[in-house]
Amino acid sequence: MLERVEIETFLTLAEELHFGRTAERLCVTTGRVSQVIKKLERRVGGMLFERTSRTVRLTAVGLRLADDLVPLVAGMEEALRRATDACRGVTGVLRVAFLGEWTAPALLKVAGLFSERHPDCRVEVREVQLSNSRASLLDGSIDVLIASYPFDGMACGPVLLTEKRVLAVAAGHPLAGEESVSLEVLAEHAVVQYPEVTSAGFKRDRTPDRTPSGRPVPKGPAGGSFSEMLTLVAMGKGVLPVGEHSRRYYPRPDVVYVPLHDARPIERGPVWLEGNTAQSVREFVRAAADIADNSPIA
Repeated sequence: MLERVEIETFLTLAEELHFGRTAERLCVTTGRVSQVIKKLERRVGGMLFERTSRTVRLTAVGLRLADDLVPLVAGMEEALRRATDACRGVTGVLRVAFLGEWTAPALLKVAGLFSERHPDCRVEVREVQLSNSRASLLDGSIDVLIASYPFDGMACGPVLLTEKRVLAVAAGHPLAGEESVSLEVLAEHAVVQYPEVTSAGFKRDRTPDRTPSGRPVPKGPAGGSFSEMLTLVAMGKGVLPVGEHSRRYYPRPDVVYVPLHDARPIERGPVWLEGNTAQSVREFVRAAADIADNSPIA
């Protein structure tokens, strides 16, 4: 079995490719680094590094060993971190938010399970809007957001909600009486746009530039909020692909929701900063995964 000092010395030298810098990082002498590497090479039965007076390079065997060891060491460190976190427990405050009224029940269900498991961590729930959802994650005012995918530049998952897509049209629109329509109709009608602050990936998903066959989609005016966008639809300024939950949460006599029979479903779930590795965030996501696995929310 490899000793910790052997693994640490080998991987540091594999990264630095310099005995002096490796010794400085490990706070040992260059002689000690050389001694450990030679001992390891004797155990392996071959050279791990090619050494000259000017350069140090990994051999093919050394490169293979480094590739094999890096994920193993990372896994050991992650296991140790999880054990440490478990001993400390999850405390403090976790700030979670929802975007769109239909995501609130899913958020509350996950928050309930999280609170059962971690009663010493207080959960604060708030609502965000299209205009400030990303900013709220970036500035740290919220830790986790329940929102739609894709959410550019953020970690996301698991899926808590799936819903079919429908096309919002004005009550007097020619498409209002159709049982269902294809995404291809977007080429024939202006499409109301999301606010400029909305991520590019989300916009492409909801209001694509082209239909599946490649026809260009004309752009209509942009709204500052979802309600404003539906108002633009009601005014006849354009149509808007949305989720079918809009029927329940945004019923309007001046807007009709027509099924889009060839559109893939919308998926929603937790979104958070990739770099936010707080134990409370990880445990909230784990609670979401357990709910998604055991009792998916329709």
